[in-house]
Parts: sequence; structure tokens; C-alpha cells
Amino acid sequence: MINKRLLVKNLLAHNDENSFYDKKRFINFGSKEGKAKFLKHVCALANSNPKNNSFIVVGVEDEDNKIVGVDFFDDSKIQNLVNAYLDNPPLISYENIPFPQLEEGKVVGLVTIKSNGKVCALRKNIWKYYGGAVFFREGSISMPKAFDVELKDINSKLVATVEQHAKNNIELTLDGVIDFINNRHKDLESSYKVFKEQFIVCWAGNTKVVNDKTFYSRVDIELINEQVKLFYSALDEVTISFDDDSFSTVEYVNLELGASQKYFPLEETNIVFSENGTYQIQSNLLFEPPQYDAKTLHHIFNANNALLKKLEKNITLNSSEVKDIEQLPDSYLICYFNGFEDAKDKMENARSLLKKFDKEIYLSLKEALRILRKVKYS
Repeated sequence: MINKRLLVKNLLAHNDENSFYDKKRFINFGSKEGKAKFLKHVCALANSNPKNNSFIVVGVEDEDNKIVGVDFFDDSKIQNLVNAYLDNPPLISYENIPFPQLEEGKVVGLVTIKSNGKVCALRKNIWKYYGGAVFFREGSISMPKAFDVELKDINSKLVATVEQHAKNNIELTLDGVIDFINNRHKDLESSYKVFKEQFIVCWAGNTKVVNDKTFYSRVDIELINEQVKLFYSALDEVTISFDDDSFSTVEYVNLELGASQKYFPLEETNIVFSENGTYQIQSNLLFEPPQYDAKTLHHIFNANNALLKKLEKNITLNSSEVKDIEQLPDSYLICYFNGFEDAKDKMENARSLLKKFDKEIYLSLKEALRILRKVKYS
């Protein structure tokens, strides 16, 4: 069983960017350019490594390998993105790896890419890359190549060595459980469960009981053996259930419009553990967007736009406008789900303005964009 934190450390310590490994400060999945560059690197790494894993480490400075971290990224739909744009798409996962020195909510992203053994190519145009383009790695650069180029296995032994050096052990696992419960989440209610005598899942959060059902907020869930953060949210609420074979969560999102406050089930995630030392993560989207009167939403949409213009011009907001802007992320999201396509661009453009104005509202905006991304690629 591979400890993903050790794997990241081994990749950073012993390898420059090469034909099976790349590193990024961040990946922008919110723009076509960001998606296109990500797909190019995935395609190139898959084609350059037909028989072994390839990796992209996200949240690292390029010049000195300093670990700076990125926001937690929900990967449940990233395979859908790859499948939509690539022919012969590889299997891909994006895992969130906690590092002790990073602030709460920050992680290192680890993208693992496994080729299906066939030439991977862009299926359709995206940004400045044309459908049919094929990419390979030349050193640290992803380059276009002829479609009929032969796939060669040159890295299997190197990758096997890197992964072998990242094998887990009892000491690392025990240290991980103790650190999770006693240090990182000593102010929260924490629990753990052992599955199949091999896997340990830890979770922590604030709890409240409603109709005999326990809800967690400020939720952090980690698979300790692999040092992978399975779920993190500072705002949403989650229910947790488990038996001897599986661990399940249902995520609820709070969407406000005016004075109303309602929770909607967003997604159910089920982790199934097997006796042979493997596990599978299955996700099922539950979300049904709330529908509202179009005239009301037009008024709210225009009011939100006006608030953002005031922030752009550094005009002070009155007390009523401050209350309205606190609900701006949720109301823009509701507008988008009710046919206001421009609401997504407005949310993206509001990032820098809300980050300067109020941290809590900025966090709400990031959560709203996460929900939008998750629903969009379902």
C-alpha cells in the first residue's frame, strides 16, 4: 500500500520533471485554457508511459520545489472531463494529500495517470489545440507528435522504484491516526474505523443531531494509510455511515435565497473495501436544483451585478448591501441552475473582489463554484 505523501516527497526529492512526472503551481479548471493545458499534459504523460503510472504534483513552486499547497479539489468528476475530450482516455485520479506545514484547507494535489495502452489523442478542439492532436513528453515538455508514432515503455523500472520507496508501514499509519485526532483536530469530535484489518479512515467535525440523524460540519475525512484527504469542507454538512465493508457519506449544501435557508442533498459517496487490499470509491449525484420565479431571479441577478461594480469602484456598501453580498455566491448559483448562463462567469470574476472584501464570503464563493463544477460534469 502506497503512502501518497511519501510518494510526493520521493518525486520531488529525486526527480526533475521528466517523461513520467510533472509539477504545477496550480491548475485552473475554471477556464478553457486551464483545462486545455491540463488535458495536453495528461495526454502526453499517458502516451509516454503506456505500461506504468505517470504523475502530476500540484501545489509546488517550480524553481525550488517549495510546497505551498492548493485548495482542496473534489475529483469525483475529473474522469468525466478526460473522457469528454480525449480518445483512448487514461484512467486518472486527483488525490488531496495533507502536509503538516500547510494551513487548514490547503493540500498538495497528486494526479495519477494510467494509460490504457493505446495512443491517446484530443477528441475535439479546446482552446488553441485541435481535435486529433497527439502529445508526448520530451524531457519536461509536452510536445505534439504524429498520430502513428509507436508507444514505448521506458520508465517502468524507474516508476516501480519510486513507488517501492513510498510503501507504507505501521509506524507511519499510527503516527497518522494520532496526529489527526490529537493535533490537527483536537478541537473537534474525532473518530476512526478500521476496515478489513488494513484500512483506517479518520473523520472529524462539529456535530449536531436533527431527528436522530447526526450531521457534521467543518468536516475532514482522511484515508490514513495512503495519507489522502477524502473530503474537506468548511461550510457544507455531511452525514456519515459505515459497516464492516464500506464507509459512506452524503453531502448536503445550504442554498439561501432571501430569508429562506434550505439544505439540499448534493452527492452520496461510498468507499467499498475488499479483502484483497483494494478499495473502490463510487459517487452518485443526488442534487435537484431548486427552481424559482424568473422575474425574482432577474432582479437578484442584476442586484448582484450592481454590488460587484461597487466593489470594483471601491464604493462603500451600506448595511443592507452587505447582507445581500453575503448571499451573493448562493444566489448566483441558484440563478445559474435556473438558466442564467452568465452567472458562472460572474462568479469566476468575483473571486478577487470577494477575497479582498471578506474571507467568509470568498469561502462561500469557492464552495458554490465547487458545487457548480461537480454538477456540470455529472
